[in-house]
Amino acid sequence: MVEQITNIDFCVLDFIQSHVRCAFLDFFMPLVSSLGNGGLIWLFFAAVMLLREKYRKQGVVLLVGLAAGFVLGNLLLKPLIARPRPNWVNLGVELLIDNPLDFSFPSGHTLSSFVAAFLISMDNHKFGYAAIPFAALMAFSRLYLYVHYPSDVLAAVVLAFFIALAVHRLFYRKKQTQK
Repeated sequence: MVEQITNIDFCVLDFIQSHVRCAFLDFFMPLVSSLGNGGLIWLFFAAVMLLREKYRKQGVVLLVGLAAGFVLGNLLLKPLIARPRPNWVNLGVELLIDNPLDFSFPSGHTLSSFVAAFLISMDNHKFGYAAIPFAALMAFSRLYLYVHYPSDVLAAVVLAFFIALAVHRLFYRKKQTQK
């Protein structure tokens, strides 16, 4: 089963390399991906939210969600599963970014982006209209750059949904029980 998933993963990655790659995206995708390094873009939004009283609670929720995603994804699952990155397996692909040193599963960029996008969407649908497409772009950038398998990205989206749901319920439980 794992071998079949890996074969499908490489088919998707190779399709992107053969049919989607172009000069503009070679320039643009590393920029998009760099915004997700360390969850930087989402930490910035959380900081902005913390500065405004109206959004302070959402900023705290976002920070807790990002922390939960980091602990679960980067500190627990990546070393436990220890899946080599696709560029470590297929050495013939030219990388457009520095070779990541940690393992592949799950995609940390995708995980943090979708935890943030889901939490933002749960609190404010208007902001979610921007956050969800940006999270999807971040996830695609990891495939385009050949540093994650599609299954890494898909697993990160699913995990992000459950983390966001749990964190949101934790912070908004009283509000739901008072109705």
